[in-house]
Amino acid sequence: MSDSVDYSVQGPVAVLRIQNPPVNALSQAVRQGLSDAMDRAEGDANVKAVLIVGDGRAFIAGADITEFGKPPKAPALPDLCTRIEGSPLLVIASMHGVSLGGGLEVALGAHYRVAQPSAVVGLPEVHLGLLPGAGGTQRLPRLVGADKAIEAITSGRQIGAAEAHEMGIIDKIEEGDPQEVGLAYAASLLAENAPRRPVSELPAAEEIDWNAAYEGVMKKGRGQISGGAGVRAVQAASELPFADGMAAERELFMEMLASDQSKGMIHAFFNERAVSNLPELKGVEPRPLKAIGVIGGGTMGAGIATAALLSKMDVVLIEMTEEQVAAARGRIEGNLSGAVKRGKISQEQYDALTTKALTVSTQYDTLSDVDLVIEAVFENMKVKKEVFGKLDVVCKAGAILASNTSYLDVDEIAAATSRPADVIGLHFFSPAHVMKLLEVVVADKTAIDVVATGFALGKRLGKISVRAGVCDGFIGNRILAVYRTVADHMVLDGASPYQIDKALVDFGFAMGPFAVADLAGLDIGWMTRKRKAPDRHPDERVPTYIDKLCEKGHFGRKTGEGYYLYEAGSRASVPNPKIPELIAAEQAELKITPRDFSDEEIVRRYMCAMVNESAKVVEEGIARRPADVDMVLLFGYGFPRFWGGPLKWADLQGLEAVLADIERFATEDAWFWKPSALLQQLVAEGRSFDDLNRAPAK
Repeated sequence: MSDSVDYSVQGPVAVLRIQNPPVNALSQAVRQGLSDAMDRAEGDANVKAVLIVGDGRAFIAGADITEFGKPPKAPALPDLCTRIEGSPLLVIASMHGVSLGGGLEVALGAHYRVAQPSAVVGLPEVHLGLLPGAGGTQRLPRLVGADKAIEAITSGRQIGAAEAHEMGIIDKIEEGDPQEVGLAYAASLLAENAPRRPVSELPAAEEIDWNAAYEGVMKKGRGQISGGAGVRAVQAASELPFADGMAAERELFMEMLASDQSKGMIHAFFNERAVSNLPELKGVEPRPLKAIGVIGGGTMGAGIATAALLSKMDVVLIEMTEEQVAAARGRIEGNLSGAVKRGKISQEQYDALTTKALTVSTQYDTLSDVDLVIEAVFENMKVKKEVFGKLDVVCKAGAILASNTSYLDVDEIAAATSRPADVIGLHFFSPAHVMKLLEVVVADKTAIDVVATGFALGKRLGKISVRAGVCDGFIGNRILAVYRTVADHMVLDGASPYQIDKALVDFGFAMGPFAVADLAGLDIGWMTRKRKAPDRHPDERVPTYIDKLCEKGHFGRKTGEGYYLYEAGSRASVPNPKIPELIAAEQAELKITPRDFSDEEIVRRYMCAMVNESAKVVEEGIARRPADVDMVLLFGYGFPRFWGGPLKWADLQGLEAVLADIERFATEDAWFWKPSALLQQLVAEGRSFDDLNRAPAK
C-alpha cells in the first residue's frame, strides 16, 4: 500500500488518512493508496464503515499540479470516485481546510460528508479552462439542483462550510479534530443503521432553460468556453442516465483539456507563481519592513497607503497642504470603509488603522523612521527629483527610496540622491489596493537586498510582482504605447474607435483601448505625446485629432466627455459624435482615403503589435522571460486570462504565422512594424517563447 495513505482500524471503522503534504494533492500515489485501502477495508469482515480524512492542513486541495501535461496514470480519478461510491461499506468524508476540485469530487463519491466550520469547498477547474472531470458535474446537481451547480462550477468560487451545508453539499458541521469528528459521525450513522447513500443514485436535477443558462455563462465569460462546457455537462446530468452523463462529462473535459484556452490558463496558473522567484534573490535577506512612507495622497498614493495598512504596516503619508492632508485621509478612510463592508476587516480594526497606524502630514521630517518610502506624485521628472532630494535628507540610513513612476527613468531619479543603491521603482497599478500587479523596476545601481525587499513588499501586499528593467514605460506601459498606437493607426486608416473597442471586447478584453483611455484620463496620453514630441522619429505616425478635445478640457470619464459621453455619476457611455468629425478632418488633412476593417483584422493587427513589442522587451532584457511579459499584461492590463498572455497567444497561433503578418504589415509602414530580432530567431530555429520560459534560470 502507498505511504501516501495511512490505513488503520478504529472499532468497526477503517480510517484512510491521506498523507501527502503540504495539502494532500491527488497524486497517483494518493489515488492508488485510496484504492488499495478501500480493497483492504472491504476484505475485513469486522469493518462496517470507511472514514476518509486528510492529514495536516487540508482534506484534499485538488489535483497534483506536478502531473499536469503528463500522460495519466491509473487509477484515474473518475474511476477512483466511482470505486469509492460503489463500496458496500458506509463511506464518510471528514473535511477540513480546503476540499477543492478533485478533493471535493472524492468527497462527493462518499456517502456522507461532515466538515469543520472553517472548511471550504469548491470546483475551481474553470480557472484552468477546464470543467470538473471526475463526476463533479454529475453528482453536484443531484445534491444542490442545476442552477446552484452551474453557478458553483462556472464561477469556480470557494464555498464556506455554512453555505455548503445549506446547499446540501455537506451533511453536518462539527468543530474538533477531523478524524475524531469523522469517527463520531460514523458511529452515529452505524447506530442509526443509516443506509448507503450514493449520490449517483439520487434523483437527477430538474430541467431548466439550458440554452439561456449557457448563453448567460458565455456572456459573463467574455469568450471563455469552459464555463459553457460546464453548463452542458450539468445538462447531461439532468437528461441522461448517470453512466452516460459521466461519459458526456469526460468527453467535454477532454475537449477542454485539448483547447488552446486551457493551455493559456494553465500557463497563467503556473507562471503567476513563478515570476517572483528570481534566482539572484536566493539567500538574499530583505531589509526590515515595519513602517512605510507615501508621498502624495491622490488616488494612487491613497491606494498604496490602503494596501500597506491592510497588510499591517504603519503608514506615514505626506501631502503639501492641510486641505490635501484632509482629502488624502478621506480617500484612505473611504477605501478602508469598503474593506469593512466586504468583511475584510472589522470596525475595530478600521478604528485602529485610521487612528494608530496612519499618519498624514505636511512635514517630511515625519518620515525619519520609515523603512521604505514610495513617491506617488505628478509624473514630471523635475518634481520627482525635488521629492527625492528631500527624502535623501530626511530618511534614515538604509531606508529604501522608491518611485511609483509609470514611465520615467529610475536611474535619473536615483542620481538625484546620495544613495542610488537604495533607490528602486515600485510601479503600482490603480487602484493600488485592488490591482494585483507590481512592477519592481531595478535601476543600474539598485542594491540586491533592495530588490529582495521590493519583492518581499509585493508578497506582503498580495501582489504578483514582476522584475522590470529601466526604459520608457518599463514592461507594461512600453508595450501599451505600441498596441495603443496601432489602434490609432487603424482609426486614421478607417476603423472607428467604437468598432475597435467592440472587436477587442469580443476577443476577451474587459474594455477596448479607447474606453480605457477615457477611464485613465485622456490628459495622460496628451501629456506623454507632448513629452515625446522633441525626440519623435520623422516616420512615426501620431494622430492629433484627440488632442483637440484635450485642449478644450475634455479628458474622458472624469470630465464627462472623451471618446464617449458620460452622464454625471454614470459609467454607462455613448459614442461622442464629435470624434468622427475630428477623425474625418485629420484624414482629409493627411489625404488618407478611409477603408473598411474587419473585426478579425483589427484583432490581428492589435495582437501582432503587442507581440512584436513584447518580444523586443524580452530581447533587450527589460523583461527576463516571456512569462514576465504575459503576467504583466494579464494582471495589469486586462488581457484575457484564457489566452495566457500575448506571448503565449503567439505560441498558440504559431510564431511563423505571426511573423509573416508582421512582415506583411511592414510593407505599409516599415518603421512601426520592424520585426523583433528575437521573434525572427525563434521562427528560424523552430522554437517558441515557452521554450525560453523553460530554459535554465540565469
